[in-house]
Amino acid sequence: MAKKAVYQLSAKQIVLLSFASALIAIGAVACLSNFGGFFQLRDSNIALAENAPTPQGISNPATVSDEQNSIEVYKTLSPGVAFIRTSAQSQNFWGDESETERGNGSGSVLDAQGHILTNYHVVEGANTKLTVTFGGEKTYPAKLVGGDPDTDLAVIKIEPGADKLTVVQLGDSEQLEVGQKVLAIGNPFGFDRTLTTGVISGLQRPIKARNGRTIEGAIQTDASINPGNSGGPLLDKFGRMIGINSQILSPSGGSVGVGFAIPVNIAKRIVPQLIQFGEVRRPKLGATLYSVEQLVERGIQMPVAKGLLIRSISQGGSAAGAGLRGLSQDNNGELVLGDIITSIDGTKVGSLEELYRFLDKKQIGDTVQVEFYRGNKTQTIAVKLMPLPTSLQGRPAGGRKQ
Repeated sequence: MAKKAVYQLSAKQIVLLSFASALIAIGAVACLSNFGGFFQLRDSNIALAENAPTPQGISNPATVSDEQNSIEVYKTLSPGVAFIRTSAQSQNFWGDESETERGNGSGSVLDAQGHILTNYHVVEGANTKLTVTFGGEKTYPAKLVGGDPDTDLAVIKIEPGADKLTVVQLGDSEQLEVGQKVLAIGNPFGFDRTLTTGVISGLQRPIKARNGRTIEGAIQTDASINPGNSGGPLLDKFGRMIGINSQILSPSGGSVGVGFAIPVNIAKRIVPQLIQFGEVRRPKLGATLYSVEQLVERGIQMPVAKGLLIRSISQGGSAAGAGLRGLSQDNNGELVLGDIITSIDGTKVGSLEELYRFLDKKQIGDTVQVEFYRGNKTQTIAVKLMPLPTSLQGRPAGGRKQ
């Protein structure tokens, strides 16, 4: 008879697992300060903007002084940088409504129809009123089109009417080099359309979105970024947007020359989905998962050294359809571990970030081979990747749903 000792939990381990669940749910707190207060569309002007020539009004940087280049980029692009104000509406006990300012941020005009790209954390919140200005007296009411907490990006929309909008063209964040000049335009501390300049200080920096998800490949810059800059464009010397200013690393909350921008190529990939669906449709396993390594660090004995323990399965999700299992109880009432995923398509997965990176390269409907540990042996099963059912997208208590 096969031993089951290592695949069951003692009372002490159950307590430890519960405690570890709470710790894992909290996660590692990053010291990055967040600020708040693309499917390809066939007819999308956004997809075509990246192929447009250097904006009219900006000379070849090689033929003018650095100062003149900064002046030309600012004059040409600043009319396309939005000042986004958010306010929350509330109701008191007697039913009287009031409106309080919630914060402000920046954004970039994507097309003549009034789509504006910004950070998700700038417009986050269901009970929020949005308004947009472009440095003048006119205020445009705006609505949230779609948002993606995982990449901290969102699209809002105004109705420009007969007004002609300045479109901020999209560059290529794959062709950047440390040391090249960058310009940031935004609304720090409410000072609208402020220009700061600097260089790219580093590339491929991992930063955290507010939901704890890692955003890969962020651009580090010493151009001053402060509260209110969030969502504004980071531009190259040709006036093309290469990043979306998002975070700083600062002990004081102000700029100390370490700012981060989300690469524009991420935006180019997801914005068409935000406009078409209001969300990014990614494949999900449909399971709440724990990192085995983190559980071992907290004194819980596990049968493998690395992998992702399935705590629970979402009915109607990918894992449930394939027959994977979460934690359960045997006939004696003892808690039995769920399956432990060790690799997918031969790629080892020991953390949620490794799983995220793998799934980001897959499409809904793809089938992958999942290797997992169950009952003292390793097995492999085919899993068809599907989106998580809408009714099951709430955050679980403990662990992380993916």
